[in-house]
Amino acid sequence: MLNNEETIEVLGARVHNLKNIDVTIPREKLVVITGLSGSGKSSLAFDTIYAEGQRRYIETFSAYARQFLGGLERPDVDKIEGLSPVIAIEQKTTSKSPRSTVGTITEIYDFLRLLYARASDAYSYETGEKMVSYSDDQIRDLIIEKFSGKRINILAPIIRSRKGHYRELFEQISKQGFLKVRVDGEIRDIESGMKLDRYKVHDIETVIDRLAVDTTEDTEKRLTDSIKTAMYHGEDVLMVIEQESQEVRYYSRNLMCPSSGISYPNPEPNNFSFNSPKGACDHCNGLGVVNEINIHKIIPDPKVSIKKGGFIPLGEYKNSWIFKQIETIGEKYGFKLTDAIEKIPAEAMDMILNGGKEKFSVSSKTLGINREYKIDFEGISAFIKNQYDESGSSFIKRWAKDFMDEIECPVCHGSRLKKESLYFKVNGLNIAELSQMDIADLADWFNVLEDFLSEKQKAIAHEIIKEIKARLGFLVDVGLTYLSLHRSSGSLSGGEAQRIRLATQIGSQLVGVLYILDEPSIGLHQRDNEKLIRSLEQLRDIGNSVLVVEHDKDMIERADYVIDIGPAAGRFGGQIVSKGTPAELLKEHTLTAAYLNGEKEIAVPKKRREGNGKTIKLTGATGNNLKNVSVEFPLGKLICVTGVSGSGKSTLINETLYPILNTHFYNAVKKPQPYKKIEGLEHVDKVIDIDQSPIGRTPRSNPATYTDVFSEIRRLFTQTPEAMIRGYKPGRFSFNVKGGRCETCEGSGLRVIEMNFLPDVYVECETCQGKRFNRETLEIRYKGKSISDILEMTVDEAVPFFENIPKIYRKIKTIQDVGLGYITLGQQSTTLSGGEAQRIKLASELSKKDTGNTFYILDEPTTGLHFEDIRVLMEVINKLLKKGNTVLIIEHNLDVIKLADYIIDIGYEGGKDGGMVVAKGTPEEVAKNKKSYTAKFLKKELS
Repeated sequence: MLNNEETIEVLGARVHNLKNIDVTIPREKLVVITGLSGSGKSSLAFDTIYAEGQRRYIETFSAYARQFLGGLERPDVDKIEGLSPVIAIEQKTTSKSPRSTVGTITEIYDFLRLLYARASDAYSYETGEKMVSYSDDQIRDLIIEKFSGKRINILAPIIRSRKGHYRELFEQISKQGFLKVRVDGEIRDIESGMKLDRYKVHDIETVIDRLAVDTTEDTEKRLTDSIKTAMYHGEDVLMVIEQESQEVRYYSRNLMCPSSGISYPNPEPNNFSFNSPKGACDHCNGLGVVNEINIHKIIPDPKVSIKKGGFIPLGEYKNSWIFKQIETIGEKYGFKLTDAIEKIPAEAMDMILNGGKEKFSVSSKTLGINREYKIDFEGISAFIKNQYDESGSSFIKRWAKDFMDEIECPVCHGSRLKKESLYFKVNGLNIAELSQMDIADLADWFNVLEDFLSEKQKAIAHEIIKEIKARLGFLVDVGLTYLSLHRSSGSLSGGEAQRIRLATQIGSQLVGVLYILDEPSIGLHQRDNEKLIRSLEQLRDIGNSVLVVEHDKDMIERADYVIDIGPAAGRFGGQIVSKGTPAELLKEHTLTAAYLNGEKEIAVPKKRREGNGKTIKLTGATGNNLKNVSVEFPLGKLICVTGVSGSGKSTLINETLYPILNTHFYNAVKKPQPYKKIEGLEHVDKVIDIDQSPIGRTPRSNPATYTDVFSEIRRLFTQTPEAMIRGYKPGRFSFNVKGGRCETCEGSGLRVIEMNFLPDVYVECETCQGKRFNRETLEIRYKGKSISDILEMTVDEAVPFFENIPKIYRKIKTIQDVGLGYITLGQQSTTLSGGEAQRIKLASELSKKDTGNTFYILDEPTTGLHFEDIRVLMEVINKLLKKGNTVLIIEHNLDVIKLADYIIDIGYEGGKDGGMVVAKGTPEEVAKNKKSYTAKFLKKELS
């Protein structure tokens, strides 16, 4: 029996499908919760233990503070004892903001900013010289040393390269008691009413003092006073001119270029932040990209005339002001709206696209008079740009974006920072260059950095460098060596984002915390799995409890304690079928144990499919890290794309192949990554991409509405005799629109009771008793069941119920086939796990009539799936293949890889060392490859 002080006890957990379970979890151990998808693992880990930990934390706040936070519901559990502070590391919690990057999430970029603000060297962007800054005493000594025995002028720069007549400025200088100024290199006396040419660019300096330099005490005192005065008027910069040779030197309290006199403000950390106005590039506001009008999108075919709709944003000719203006431009430049666009003169095109204001007259030969015309036209390109920048409507923004391309900012070249910020360097590199390095290279660079720093820099930077090195080390440990700090967090996969947060947590070195992780091995190659498990063990060894929801075989075998939840999924799960060490688990007779000890397995097929002999051939793909990859995809087969994380699988498939196919079949707007050519598109007639994004973000979305089967069910209800007598239409049976729904709860079945100082309470709606519809709607019945009863049915119950209605039967049968028979038709999408949501998408696509020439792309479909679920999923995919379709899967799971007919392995490493095809062919052929990491693990599986 486990000792009480070292355990977390959960008594009577009933959240979702948990059957009033009691469980004891050892503390300061690595504990894995496993079981079938949908059996209740997340309900126990996240919705019970984490939810209670979070609630207790918020309860510690004052009642006043809690009212702003919104309360948290107490999970349905009798009691939890021994709970420490809880941190959950889930997959869905990264920011999709374009301002969030790997560097900002891990806080490494914050340390880099500090390093650059305190220990960098500044260089002039004009001359490349090292910038200098001096104290007043140093400036005095330098002037005496350099100009001893010579006559000099001391000046304060006032105006730099600006236009204007500056009459008031001269008056002001005169009132301050100065007699001379230097204007454009010439020293002049200030006269009353003196002014300059206002349209020319001028440089103006005030002459503060003229003296002969020597080492006497009087001269030193006079110099000191003059320097102070010059610094005051010249905003911390002064100029010294030797009278004879006219040699100019600049001195400044700020950083300054000694030759050209440009000065930078003293650096602060926010001068290096692209999220602060002090550091962000002014042209792109720190995003690194700008939207530029693409003329080819406005005029796709220059042979068409304006009248026929040659300008896509304007469409065909209408009797409107904009076409009248273009006709007026035509009068001036001599073209008609019926002429092909390519024949319109260049100046006229410039005016149509960029706008202009003009008055002109045209003499009419027939009437013998002059007609006056006035053009005041904004220009089509300018109009689209303004709509994109200034419109508050997302619809108009989307419309405008269709005519634009996202390009790298031409000013900062994607670095996101101001020019000055990029001229601060540490060991020869600026902060943007460090951000673009791979984590592995960056870690190497920091390991040797201190050897290249001066003693002063070392003293300042030692602690900062130590922090950065530790954090980079943790990123390397979780297998993310191929990312760069510059990479935007929106482009990370769920597994990558989760491992970054894991590295950040290890970096914070907390002790006595309960960490709960949701499948951290997603998207991780077997090779990197070892690193991940070591990181989790490291968290445990410094004194934390680690609770992992996981299906990965290695993780289960390395755990200190395993809890297996089952026996099946949904309402047939929610019980603890076994618990103990991995060795004890293997002796149990559970489904998980059967797969682990080899009683059950996903068998390798006797022979591989031949395919239909046709291929799609992609040549010269160079997006991101791909190195001119050319690859063939044989059709009619199960293709697996494998490779270590970051090797370029997603770039090749999701960002190159899928957009090409999507644009070809459906005119999609997403631009594929660069490639030379693609052949064989005529052999497929549609493409379907199934990814892991959630199917609905609101509680009103459910499997029935997502797969569109609910529309068919509502139509069926309108055909019942009673509904026809009452004249009910399908809208009557929707819980989202007024009419048939219960208005008290607006069709949600629950009411929110707002408690001022306590958590909001959800109670069943007393009007409809949680049925969502009003009494009249519920009176309509089909086979004795109301529309609400149908939403409460599980898919397994609904399949025989609707077997005579082919349209409905086909859709719900596929949901059952993908192994989701246990969910109810009306279950809220927000309560579905990631694996379940992906399989509902799969079912939704499978239920559509396929053509036998469809190309399916699945991105890691085994996410969140138990061994048994993978077996069921692969059976469904086999059905698709039997009909002649092609299925391409991006996958790390060896149970899927060994079933493939053709493998494309990308490698060798992640990041810049990846992007090449390492091996291709059947699993047996790939397993013989000596260089491939996948081959090593595949060989074990096949033997």
